[in-house]
Amino acid sequence: MSFLTLGGGCFWCLEAVFSHMLGVASVVSGYAGGSVANPTYQAVCSGSTGHAEVVQIEFDENVTSVTELLDVFWAVHDPTTLNRQGNDIGTQYRSAIYYTDEKQHKEILASLENVKKSFSSPIVTQIEPLDIFYPAEEHHQNYFANNPEQGYCQVVIKPKVDKFKKTFKEKLAK
Repeated sequence: MSFLTLGGGCFWCLEAVFSHMLGVASVVSGYAGGSVANPTYQAVCSGSTGHAEVVQIEFDENVTSVTELLDVFWAVHDPTTLNRQGNDIGTQYRSAIYYTDEKQHKEILASLENVKKSFSSPIVTQIEPLDIFYPAEEHHQNYFANNPEQGYCQVVIKPKVDKFKKTFKEKLAK
């Protein structure tokens, strides 16, 4: 199994999307890219930790690839907006990719080059080595699955999940 850590706005959104993807064993919401050890949601939301809300995806490279994960990533969030996704504003909502080794780094850079032509504005996604990943508090895990009728889930997350299911039918887990 391999891991890829992605930030694309609220971690609930990415977790909900990638949990439906073929080859993905698990998706854990958490924090990365900051300077404070063991950050809390409240501290991350204050903007004082430097962390982004991220998901860490555990996946089987025999079933899906970093490139395929990134194809979904580019499609379900806006990598051209700095420190924001929709109404979620702040550095914790930045677009970011954290890689674990040089092979992943090369795959990420190739994916970025390939996708640039799909956007009319420059991509501002940060690409950095993963230093450490901190899982978020338990009530943030599987948020969409556990709260499907909640307002944010219906208005923000569900449309992203629906877009994934429509656009990437061949990538849906059975």
